[in-house]
Amino acid sequence: METAGGDAAPPPQQQRRNKSSAANKGKKGGASGGGGGGRWPPVKPKKDLQVNRLKGTHLLTVPNFFTSAEAKAFVDIAENIGFTHHGSLGPLKGEAYRDNDRISVTDPLLAQTIWESGINKIFEDISISGKVATSLNPNIRLYRYTEGQRFGRHIDESVDLGDGSRTLYTLLIYLSGKGSAKESSGQALVGGETVFYDHRGGVVAEVAPVQGLALLHLHGAKCMLHEARVVKKNIKYVLRSDVVFA
Repeated sequence: METAGGDAAPPPQQQRRNKSSAANKGKKGGASGGGGGGRWPPVKPKKDLQVNRLKGTHLLTVPNFFTSAEAKAFVDIAENIGFTHHGSLGPLKGEAYRDNDRISVTDPLLAQTIWESGINKIFEDISISGKVATSLNPNIRLYRYTEGQRFGRHIDESVDLGDGSRTLYTLLIYLSGKGSAKESSGQALVGGETVFYDHRGGVVAEVAPVQGLALLHLHGAKCMLHEARVVKKNIKYVLRSDVVFA
């Protein structure tokens, strides 16, 4: 399972809780924890967001949640901070296969800014077991997938944050992909789709990275098995947080 801190486990038939010392196969740059060491770009409130729900699921997509300029600014700052490689011990050791680069920061102000820019409105009418969405997890992660990198099939875990608060939805915002300026310059992203599976292993949904697109899905006990397919060309960037319910 992938926790709010970003660790992951393979499908239930292979599951074993991750070890906190999951292998990091060599570092590229370095930023994990703390305040991030960089100034994040402003994120403007969005009006009239288009929320698409896949019928029969808790999977939501929101086009243009970040503008192209906002997405590019996050990428530029993240590269300036520096990523750290994030790997795993692999399925044979009870962990989902993982090969990407990551920045992890605890930033309540950034979480609040993204929440108030429109995520809060999306969850106004969503409640789970009497709990309502209140905020984003201040643990913000930025992922970078270069050519050949991927994240195997796994489940995201719900995390108890104390005081009756718990994460129940994953938030992914694609910072690169279709619609980016690089697409027209011959540097289009190829691969890197987020694919969701049913309990029989059939494909439920395949979400291709589109710059600025937000993807939200239920996690915890009802999380769909999913993976990030291999990047075949250029670089995939993603911002990750979690929706907190209380």
